[in-house]
Amino acid sequence: MDSAAAGGPEISVVVPHLNQPDLLEICLASLAAQTLPPDRFEVIIVDNGSGRLPAAEVAHFPFARLVLEPEPGPGPARNRGIALARAGIIAFLDSDCIADPRWLATLLETFAAQPETGVLGGRVTIFAAGPRPNVAEAFDLVYGIRQEVTIARHRFAATANLAVRREVFDAVGLFAGLAVSEDMEWGQRADAAGWPTRLAPGALVRHPARDSMAALRKQWDRHVSHFWSMRPKTTKSSAIWIAHAVAIAGSPLAEIPRILGSDRLSGTRQRLDAFRGVVAMRGYRSRRMLEEAFRPESHARATRWNRS
Repeated sequence: MDSAAAGGPEISVVVPHLNQPDLLEICLASLAAQTLPPDRFEVIIVDNGSGRLPAAEVAHFPFARLVLEPEPGPGPARNRGIALARAGIIAFLDSDCIADPRWLATLLETFAAQPETGVLGGRVTIFAAGPRPNVAEAFDLVYGIRQEVTIARHRFAATANLAVRREVFDAVGLFAGLAVSEDMEWGQRADAAGWPTRLAPGALVRHPARDSMAALRKQWDRHVSHFWSMRPKTTKSSAIWIAHAVAIAGSPLAEIPRILGSDRLSGTRQRLDAFRGVVAMRGYRSRRMLEEAFRPESHARATRWNRS
């Protein structure tokens, strides 16, 4: 029976959490401000090993409940939420994100208008903490989550803003663990099974820019290790990977038009900082790719979701 027809929520929101109680409270406040009435949705916070459970923060919001998932990784945390969700549509939001007031209403309206669609990815806008973003923030403003690109080119949506009909999980299966990029792997698996991800441009979520180069390096440690683990380990594939790593190191100049034309940046200083970030991160990404190819022990960096 349909959950809405049975008096249950129409959409369940699953939010994995790890050591971000203050940001989680802001995220929950944005869900409390939804135009969708609170009896039409539920929120499941899945803590994945925090040093302190965010019980006090979650208690402020009666529509939310807190559960635990001991297996490390956002994939297992989301899977726990899926298992407990009561609605036929399950939305995913990161604990540091801020949902637009019409986020949930727009997702439901889009699914209703597109009954053949099983997977939606909403837009994600990146914002800096203050009016003068640092180098890391300027970089992330341009190159942070670009949902339109991931959907069109790579056939998946980042789980910072994703919504899925339950029958898709029934057909495709759940998210993978730490060894892979779980949102990419799942989205491409769903696409191959006949459930492509569609963009819902009106379903907006705001995501804070990473505010340090160390945070960006940690992010790319995971990305590179995941991408390497998902590739076939053939001589040809490894040679392509190495060539790509070398090309990335020399690619920053090609990014100048994108930086100059970005509407996420304001003024010359921010654009110069974004370019400095590109030079630094492309060099780091290139080195990490070569480490993956020639030093397999570096792959352990991908498993540091809640162990660092």
